[in-house]
Amino acid sequence: MPPLLNPHNIYSADRANLLAPATRHDRPLVYVPNSQSNTVSVIDPRTYRVIATHHVGTLPQHVVPSWDLKTLYVLNDEGNSVTVINPRNGAFGPTVPVADPYNMYFTPNGRFAIVVAERLRRLDFVDPHTMVLRHALSVPCAGIDHADFSPDGRYAVFSCEFSGQLVKVDIARQKVVGTLRLPNRTGMQPMPQDVKLSPDGKVFYVADMASNGVWLINGRSMHIIGFRHTGTGAHGLYVSRNSRFLYVTNRGEGSISLINLATRKVATKWRIPGGGSPDMGGISASGKVLWLSGRYNGVVYAISTTNGHLIAKIPVGSGPHGLCVYPQPGRYSLGHTGVFR
Repeated sequence: MPPLLNPHNIYSADRANLLAPATRHDRPLVYVPNSQSNTVSVIDPRTYRVIATHHVGTLPQHVVPSWDLKTLYVLNDEGNSVTVINPRNGAFGPTVPVADPYNMYFTPNGRFAIVVAERLRRLDFVDPHTMVLRHALSVPCAGIDHADFSPDGRYAVFSCEFSGQLVKVDIARQKVVGTLRLPNRTGMQPMPQDVKLSPDGKVFYVADMASNGVWLINGRSMHIIGFRHTGTGAHGLYVSRNSRFLYVTNRGEGSISLINLATRKVATKWRIPGGGSPDMGGISASGKVLWLSGRYNGVVYAISTTNGHLIAKIPVGSGPHGLCVYPQPGRYSLGHTGVFR
């Protein structure tokens, strides 16, 4: 794994406008997979308008930047395929067969792509360029979907939405080495979603849609440090460009909570006027705009990170999910809609 620029802040390469040479000439666009429409809407972030709509495979879930930052992949889950995008100009290319690609990550050394095959209960380690399967790792949980990696890249913590569990995977050995079942707080089985590591590398934050908040997890020992209530249907997690705040999307109540990463406490909450269903997304290269899909409203929200003001609400297709803002700062991609180091 490329060494961290600052061991005290794993996001030190993700500062505002700190684009890698590979992405400096890419056209700034927002790619929105519409799961129920089997399309991808492309938004110009300067005008806040949809400039193109592309048909892709069945049930596109996320748009994922490759480890080397040179390719974007549309993950067509039920279509068992990925569609290739050239981020230099936004051109859509060929579609490649891949089994059950709900989500995708990359090993920190770039050697493998990790296809999160949720339906098959597997993590498939594949060639990151050809998508040829190298090793299928079965996991002891249901609904595996999101992850983040330890500071040294030796392991990852994955969430399992349908069984209320977390699993720890040794990356070099491609082996499950730990599990954790989350406790029941609300009378419903926990539904862990997005996972994000703190800037100091000490805490994994795990959004839990059923528990309406975020778990704080020690990844080394796989035990719970604490819990922070954020709002109904806590779902997506994004670190601000200055590494001060964690944005938590509360899909069930149309709000975004901000956790102060120094104090580990909820600092404030922004509410979308008229409500909504903020889901997955990303932050603009400048750090000034938080882009989020409105999962059940057929829109995309552009939100000011200065004060939470809703800049724009953009109509797209049906069931918008894991949108990707690109390019973004960072030296390499660990996957999802934009986990960079």
